[in-house]
Amino acid sequence: MHKINRRQAMVAMGAFAALAGCGSGDETGGKKSGEALSANRDGAMADYAAGKQFKAAAPLTFTILYNNHPFYPLQKDWLFWSELTKRTNVTLQPNVVPLSDYENKRSLIIGAGDAPMIIPKTYPGQEVPFVASGAVLPVSDYIDLMPNFKDKIAKWNLQPDLDTLRQSDGRFYLLPGLHEDYWVEYTLEVRADVLEKLGLETPQTWDDVHAMLKAMKEEYPDSYPYSDRWSVPIPGGAMLNQVFGLGCGARGGWGFNTGLTWDPAAGKWAYTGAMPQYKQMLQFIHTLVQEKLLDPESFTQTDDQAIQKLASGKSFVISGNAQTLVNEYRPPLKKANPKARLVKIPVPVGPLGPIKADSNDTRLENGIMISAKAKDSKNFVAMMQFIDWLWYSDEGQVFAKWGVEGVTHTRDASGFHLAKDVDFVGLNPGAPKHLQKDFGFSNGVFAYGGSTELLQSVFSEEEIEWQKAMNARKALPPKPPAPLNDEEREQAALWQTPLKDHATQNSLEFILGKRDFSEWDAYVQELEAKNMSAYVNLANSAYERYKKEHG
Repeated sequence: MHKINRRQAMVAMGAFAALAGCGSGDETGGKKSGEALSANRDGAMADYAAGKQFKAAAPLTFTILYNNHPFYPLQKDWLFWSELTKRTNVTLQPNVVPLSDYENKRSLIIGAGDAPMIIPKTYPGQEVPFVASGAVLPVSDYIDLMPNFKDKIAKWNLQPDLDTLRQSDGRFYLLPGLHEDYWVEYTLEVRADVLEKLGLETPQTWDDVHAMLKAMKEEYPDSYPYSDRWSVPIPGGAMLNQVFGLGCGARGGWGFNTGLTWDPAAGKWAYTGAMPQYKQMLQFIHTLVQEKLLDPESFTQTDDQAIQKLASGKSFVISGNAQTLVNEYRPPLKKANPKARLVKIPVPVGPLGPIKADSNDTRLENGIMISAKAKDSKNFVAMMQFIDWLWYSDEGQVFAKWGVEGVTHTRDASGFHLAKDVDFVGLNPGAPKHLQKDFGFSNGVFAYGGSTELLQSVFSEEEIEWQKAMNARKALPPKPPAPLNDEEREQAALWQTPLKDHATQNSLEFILGKRDFSEWDAYVQELEAKNMSAYVNLANSAYERYKKEHG
């Protein structure tokens, strides 16, 4: 499903996401979109505007890199393709790449100069390696061609989020998906029937989670109450990122990324793996392992092994999101134990208190790079209008997510409703057709971002209530920009990987008890020997330079 896709792409986030920003008061990066484009307007609409249906003046074909998801592999006869052409006069020609190898193949294709015009499924930071070579377009120069994109930036006050994408030249090179609010996904999913049996309330804090697991262990002494997944290839992927990292302000796992964290109290960047907050998280998780409440295999086992333990009753708690709950956990659990009930609990509140944030701490979603070659096409303006309609207009987003009214769904005053013969995320269980597999809608290549109403239109009532609980929490402001120039980026790349590898390895050793926390200062000195301070100073110098140049 596309939410899983989102997580998998985050794993391979570009090397300098946290350092990529460089703000500017001018959304277009100082260049007007209409300049020198008179030869690039074939097929474009002269009167295209926000809220207006895009339809090319002549039949057009655009190439696109296509991330092929194994849950709904591409079908040439999907209604999505034919209806898209009917509405827009555009045919997409996909270069199909398996999801499992998408990031690697994308890099190879761009490096070889063979990139399609449209390169989607790119997360903030993943565009950075292609900037210096000029392989991708500085899209900020051309957003005057995209009235729906500009409208949502203004309406949802997304300019500070967008500025985090700017490079040292003041431009940004990624058209991100835009969310009206933060979209929190990952948390713990817990056996509610076991909680009831033990007389426990839904845990709200880290301490509550600890107490819950202890009670489960006492009742089921042969179990590891909590056995987790998503540790291949990044150990503790979700656990160290959103489940616990969010609550302490120092993300590990999927969220470690560059290894740099903005410390608002200090007003500067710090190395994540050496922060007291990070140590506090590791100590908490170590306690769970030490007391045999958390399965130590959580950091090495496959997802299937973790799910099997949950289904067989060997564990009662696992990381997850709305789709894993419905599609991956409940079916095998119900088959093994019809009385078992698994629920998604709010993200446990840690030392920072009740806060909310997305996986990358902004309201930006994966988005689109444009091949630099595209600007020379006679259809360039039409292509930008098409992208603006499909990915950023209300009508395009509804089409990409829900499909064709009267065929895949109906709509009334109460919202959207799947057709009776169509299922999606368990909303119509037992229906013979599937919105993604049989029609190509709600496809992660095309359907993401949008208003909170649209985002939640495919959520169950259970998930909507969960989102309400999370959205009531405080949002943290976006991190300040700290853009590196090309020379600095090359230097940072030499330091980043050895630091990250050492921090990851030792984080596991601390968690599993293979290294005592009395050696924490020695570990920090080991990071220092690998140029930690120089790396952090590079980021802070870039941050200070930005403040001086842009205020």
